[in-house]
Amino acid sequence: MEARSAAGESGPCVTLGIDREVFAVPVEAVQEILAMRPVFRIPDAPRYLRGLIDVRGQGVPVIDLRIKLGLPAAPETENTRILVLEVPVSGRRLILGLVADRVFEVAELDDGQVAPPPDVGTRWRSDYIRGIGRRNNTFVVVLDLPRLFSAEEARLLDANSASSAVAAGAPADAARPDEALLAV
Repeated sequence: MEARSAAGESGPCVTLGIDREVFAVPVEAVQEILAMRPVFRIPDAPRYLRGLIDVRGQGVPVIDLRIKLGLPAAPETENTRILVLEVPVSGRRLILGLVADRVFEVAELDDGQVAPPPDVGTRWRSDYIRGIGRRNNTFVVVLDLPRLFSAEEARLLDANSASSAVAAGAPADAARPDEALLAV
């Protein structure tokens, strides 16, 4: 499995909390961290797709990481954050927001190492996990952002953000017409 071979050394990460667990994303993928804000709902969107936010004139799809990971939805708190990420998916860069219960810090993992996801003896969805590290004696799940989203999901997210740009008054050529049709 590719995620297992990607384990090894780790650079600086942004650590975030979902429920009682700690996750990490590479700091170079994070464009900014925003306080929670109203999200424009998209009809008939997958459950994990909360909708769109405006980030300096660009429609950015917002993903609820809790739901994407199969956890129950939770109410927003004053600590809820949106991480605006640039994720390479299917040969292009996708800008999206990822909702986390809280963001902790930018830090190196202890000893800078990431171990492969453990073999638990049964099948479990670990394809989106790059590996497991530690920070302050706590396990940290390092997410493999490109694998968190399938190529089909990436097209849906990209089409929704392009369609919203046209709806918001951006020039029609700002959206890719072939992908805007996928959102219809």
